[in-house]
Order: sequence, then C-alpha cells, then structure tokens
Amino acid sequence: MSTFHGNLNRMALFTAIILCVIVFFYRTFFEIATANIYLNGIIIGTTLFGIILCFIKMFALLPEHRWINAYTGGSRRYMPKPRILSSVALMLRTRPNQLTESGLRSVLDAVLVRFEDDRESVRYITNTLVFLGLLGTFWGLILTVGGFAELIGNLNFNDETVLETMQSGLTRPLGGMATAFTSSLLGLGGSLVVGFLSLQLNMAQGSIIRELEDFLSKRTNVAHPEIGMWPRIESSLDKIVNSIKRIDDTVHTVCEEEN
Repeated sequence: MSTFHGNLNRMALFTAIILCVIVFFYRTFFEIATANIYLNGIIIGTTLFGIILCFIKMFALLPEHRWINAYTGGSRRYMPKPRILSSVALMLRTRPNQLTESGLRSVLDAVLVRFEDDRESVRYITNTLVFLGLLGTFWGLILTVGGFAELIGNLNFNDETVLETMQSGLTRPLGGMATAFTSSLLGLGGSLVVGFLSLQLNMAQGSIIRELEDFLSKRTNVAHPEIGMWPRIESSLDKIVNSIKRIDDTVHTVCEEEN
C-alpha cells in the first residue's frame, strides 16, 4: 500500500500546485479562457473531467491493492474481492499453489490486458485534449487569414480614414490569432496534466503487477531444458548401443554359418 499512497499523494500534490498557479494568475487565465469561450471552455471542461476520472480510477484500485496484500500475505480467511482483477482472482483461486511457466504467463497477460482496458478512457481523453488544441490552432489560423483577406479587400486607399478603417478591421485577424494560441496552450497544458495523473495511475497498476509476479514466480515450476534433455539423451544412447550390439551379433552369426 505504500506505493499506492505515494502515487496518490503525488497526484494530489500536482493537482494542488496547478490549482494554486491558476488562482495566483487568475486574471491571465481568465483572459486566455475568454479568448474563445466556447472552444476553450470545452478544453477546460475536458481537462477537469480527465482529472476527476484519474482520481476515480486511482481510488478504484483500492480493492486490487487489498486483494494483492491479502493474497501474498497468506491471510485467506478474509479475502477482499477485487473489481478489475475479479477473473484473475478466480483463476488463481481454482488453480493449485504451484504454477507452470505457461500458467504464470497467462495470469500476467490477463492482468496486463485488464489494466490496459481500464486505462483506455484516460488515454482517449489525453489524445482528445491534443486534438482540441490542434483544432483551435487551425480554426484560429483560418479566422486570421480570412480576416486579413476581408480587411485588404475592403480597404480604399484613396479614403483619408483608411488608417482608422484598417485599425478597426484588425479585430477579427487578431481574434483568430488569440484563438489559435490560447487553444493550443490550454490543450497542451491539459494533456500534460492528465498525462501526469495517468502516469501515476499506470505506476500504481504496475506495482500490483510486480508484486503479483514476484509472489507467483516463487511458486512456479521452471523446467530447465538442459536438465530435462539428459534423460532423453541417455535413453537414446542406450538404444543405439543395444542396436549396434544386435547388429554385431547378427554379423558374427552369419559369418559362422558361412564358414
């Protein structure tokens, strides 16, 4: 459980630091968020959802940690039921204490598949944040290019107020650039935050796999090829020697009959 608490503490500390930075620079953060309230609001909401989901999945590992501690500790009277590894726990309960190499590999592969499936939603949110950041970048560039094209097309250089018209017409291109930069910043920052929390979740799951692997490897019958081949080699040599003796006896018998 020490590894689990360490990963959970790092997640909480990292989230608290991010929250303190946002509160300390709240004016700058508010300006960035309101540059394009719709797209940036979606990115911020997706980031918050990813953070909450990481903590939910982290706390959902508590039954797994309790089960692995009870299973490796030998306290079989009260065996807590895991949530993600329920099929693996049933598999180990019905199998004997001694496993083969293939049995150990099948158990560990089942654990890896279960944990990878459980992390798919967090991985998808991280990729979605990167996608939203890129989407905002291209959207802002489209608005910027379109705004400059419209501005240049509407300019009348013979008019004395052309500079005022140009100044007022720069609002849309500059707004597009603001959309591009702020969405990219929020998307990459959100993916960094959710990615770090996902890393801690992955490390907590890896500690369960390592503990289970260390426990089961001590109870696995490892067949050494060099030891297992010697009886077969000796048996084959004995058969060859016996065959040679029979052939030699047959040859002597034939020679005596001819003489």
